[in-house]
Amino acid sequence: MLEGKIGRIIFSRIMEGEDLAEAIKKRAEKSGVKAGVMFAIGSLKKVVLGYYKEGLYKYTQLEGPLEIASCTGNIAVDEKGETIIHAHIVITNEEGKAFGGHVMQGSIVGATAELAIIEAADLTLQRTFDEKTKLKLLSLG
Repeated sequence: MLEGKIGRIIFSRIMEGEDLAEAIKKRAEKSGVKAGVMFAIGSLKKVVLGYYKEGLYKYTQLEGPLEIASCTGNIAVDEKGETIIHAHIVITNEEGKAFGGHVMQGSIVGATAELAIIEAADLTLQRTFDEKTKLKLLSLG
């Protein structure tokens, strides 16, 4: 377990046509966030959802317009210092049907998305590759 104090709270607008996953990563990097949590709301033109099963991700793509009902995750860095965003999303279609999973590249913002990042001050969350799961897992020890 790691413990830190709240640092900055960063608000950003993600523009139409941007890739949601890439935009979150880019804004975290630009702000120098090495540890934090993130939240996003807004709309998507399409979404790519990831579902982890037996060491691999299965992908589902849905076309919009879609609403981001909830998108939360954390920000960390890997062994090489690269920013890693681990985010889950719940989106709804115009009938109110909900779908969820990992936010994957290829999820394209519709009219807008609004991002909030809460930074953990003076703390670095690190992810290291785990051979068993084939995932970069948080190292908290």
